[in-house]
Amino acid sequence: MKIDCCFYEDQFLENFHPLTLTRPVFDLRVGIFTLAEKWMYALDIPGTKPGGILREHLHGVFQNYEATNSDNDVLWINPRFIPSKNLGQKAKELTKYQGLLCGDELVAARLTHDLHTEWIKHGINLTKLDIIPIEENKVTHLKNSWELFQVNGREITKDIELLNINPVSDPGKYVHSILVNHQNIYIEPGAIIEPGAMLFAEKGPIYIGKNAHIMANTVIRGPSAICEKSVVKMGAKIYEDTTIGPVCKVGGEIANVIFHSYSNKAHDGYTGNSVFGQWCNLGADTNTSNLKNNYSTVKVFDWKTKKDFDSGLQFIGTIMGDHSKTGINSMLNTGTMCGVCCNLFSDDYPPKFVPSFSWVSGNNIVPYHFDKAIEAMEKMMQRRGIPLTEAYHKMMKAIFQSTSF
Repeated sequence: MKIDCCFYEDQFLENFHPLTLTRPVFDLRVGIFTLAEKWMYALDIPGTKPGGILREHLHGVFQNYEATNSDNDVLWINPRFIPSKNLGQKAKELTKYQGLLCGDELVAARLTHDLHTEWIKHGINLTKLDIIPIEENKVTHLKNSWELFQVNGREITKDIELLNINPVSDPGKYVHSILVNHQNIYIEPGAIIEPGAMLFAEKGPIYIGKNAHIMANTVIRGPSAICEKSVVKMGAKIYEDTTIGPVCKVGGEIANVIFHSYSNKAHDGYTGNSVFGQWCNLGADTNTSNLKNNYSTVKVFDWKTKKDFDSGLQFIGTIMGDHSKTGINSMLNTGTMCGVCCNLFSDDYPPKFVPSFSWVSGNNIVPYHFDKAIEAMEKMMQRRGIPLTEAYHKMMKAIFQSTSF
């Protein structure tokens, strides 16, 4: 019997804001792939377009799950659980009314179409499932946005294995470049490695995607991934555990950071232990603090309680939502949470929590006029040949209307 895949979100959703204000959890990127793409590989259906149970404002921007055939079973998947080959196999082997449970959290369940419909209407009901327990230490599951960069290095390594590509066999092909441990460097067709670039893969692999461009005198340390059509500017320093998502442009100093896609940090400045969404732009000499001067643990804003809480971590930089930007010489404090479509420009630190659609100068925050924000958004997307659709406009309007300044 054919089985459909359906991603769902749970009570940890808000822990991934502001990144998940504009995307479902399954579209979060860690390593080379999104969480959904990892599950597609684990289920042996790579390339399948993922669908899920979407919040209303995401409809039309992402694919809502719709049953293709009422006779098909539906495999519900919690994308917070990063699939290993073993976990994917366990999910594939589920039979009707069976579920995988890690502690008290549902990982995956195989439902009939009728039970799927019942869960959509009334919520998850585990009493109708035959439970198969999974040991917590046998799986990687995410509960907070900063855990994305914490596991990023090992996810890059795992994703390279999924791609099943060959490492560089002839480093001499890249004239006047230095490829250290070239057997651990993977360069896709169409990628350009300019003279003077140095790729150090002694501590982990380096992945260079199709048509990516690594300019002269760049230094990249593995594990790191520069994804398709991205550009690394001259003299950039890319440290371990960093992902530059598709169609990004980066420069300066970057350490243990994830850029989703279409985002730019094209000039000098430092960012570390951070995650940036799509369409972000960091102005020249923007710097993000990731460590407090007194070496204490970092407090961050909780989107659910609207209060700060102690993360227990010593290193957290910035978590920034889609379409947010900084002006030149901007400074972002340790543990900054910046919402969607914000403009930060100041020679002073802005607040550690910046609501979506904010226009920020120092500690002075005013709402970013929605029509002006959309106008800038549309111009930026047009530069990359991406239309701002009606559904995308509605999503942004919903976020604007739900924001409390």
